[in-house]
Amino acid sequence: MRFARNFEHLIALLGGSEAVQARLGVGPSALSNYKARASLPATKFDLLAEAARQAGWQLDPDTLALAPLAGMRPVVLLIVTGGIAAYKGLDLARRLMDQGCQLRAVMTRGAQQFITPLSLSALIGEKVYTDLFDLTDEAEMGHINLARSADLVLVAPASAHFMAKLAHGLADDLASTLCLASEAPLLLAPAMNPVMWASQATRDNHDLLIRRGVQMVQPADGDMACGETGTGRLAEVPDIVRAALAALAGGGRIIQPAKTASLAGRHILVTSGPTHEPIDQVRYIANRSSGRQGHAIAAACVARGAQVTLISGPVSLPAPHGVRLVQVETADEMMAAAEAALPADIAVCAAAVADWRVENAASGKLKKQAGGPPEMRLVENPDILASLSNHPRRPQLVVGFAAETDTLIDHARVKLAKKGCDWILANQVAQEQGLVFGAEHNQVVLISNAPPEIWPEQDKQAIAERLADQMADSLARPDAAQ
Repeated sequence: MRFARNFEHLIALLGGSEAVQARLGVGPSALSNYKARASLPATKFDLLAEAARQAGWQLDPDTLALAPLAGMRPVVLLIVTGGIAAYKGLDLARRLMDQGCQLRAVMTRGAQQFITPLSLSALIGEKVYTDLFDLTDEAEMGHINLARSADLVLVAPASAHFMAKLAHGLADDLASTLCLASEAPLLLAPAMNPVMWASQATRDNHDLLIRRGVQMVQPADGDMACGETGTGRLAEVPDIVRAALAALAGGGRIIQPAKTASLAGRHILVTSGPTHEPIDQVRYIANRSSGRQGHAIAAACVARGAQVTLISGPVSLPAPHGVRLVQVETADEMMAAAEAALPADIAVCAAAVADWRVENAASGKLKKQAGGPPEMRLVENPDILASLSNHPRRPQLVVGFAAETDTLIDHARVKLAKKGCDWILANQVAQEQGLVFGAEHNQVVLISNAPPEIWPEQDKQAIAERLADQMADSLARPDAAQ
């Protein structure tokens, strides 16, 4: 079990299953066999050990455990911002050093109200930086060098104020300047009052940062120092350490506590957004899909170590960091891209594909005529969900979506049986409920062969996180998909 887990971690570090197969000159079945036997041929181990060494890691020949190479310890730039949880930065620094990391640290002015730079400096054995305009520090290590020397920038705790600065690109102190100047992965562990965490401004900043590829260790529930109870506590230090190590090893971009690499080594196909079916060269048939849910699912899967192919219709959203993006316009193009992306372990058909297209789309722009609108004959588009569900190379788990305006569960059950997929996420899109295409929140019901599972109304990123976790559990228990 330990070998298999470490092997998945190694695959994620080296760029995914396809990259490792190419490096070893083998097919996907060989990787499965290595994992099942808990051993590698000597020649294959040597190839992987050399690749790991080039990335700064030493590979254990028996367990495939990764350890930093001597003299090549990964550098973590720890930024501590203001808040009562700042004191946990000391424990976090110690535990990261125990894992072989080299620590450099920055404290904001607010953080210094709770702990002193001297205490953190004594712990890590290096100077703690606090001032952007300290000329001595600029002569020894300018802020650009400090940013570029880091393999990971970790902000813990990340206050609401600091998240807001990052979301809007402000750089008015050393900590925020370093975050903008570094090309290393950025991992935030927010901590704040529950009301602050739940406020719309903080949620907007949180979602914006995630869309830009910032990783998050989400805050925990519990009693707060202010006497209130709710979500906002800093995640447990071991969870932050696991997230940091996963990020250093090339892990995902949205990391929940204890969910590290749960989809490592898996290939997941996600469709997202609308399709545009041309009427002529100017007009088209489409729907109101924004792609928010599909893109959030892709991001959540990447965060759990998966290799993700995101096939997206026309949307205004940036692609999540780490996905392989395939941009399409029509349903035919999306169908072709989905088949080309196979094989996959999971297919999530979140795109709102147009059911029909114009059979005789005009090659130019149609003009108004005295006889009224032109006649258009509609024909059915390919059914991507049904095609993948019944494909010779069918993914192990196929998930579809059903947007309904009435009798939600009944219609979703019919769709589940008709399409042949494993799960349907059904959502009500009635205008009066405010749950419409393009909204940031949604409420879904998971339909399978088990009793319906009603999920609470929540933002689409939270839905994506829950779905990713349940898909990972399903692959771990193959019978759970049915």
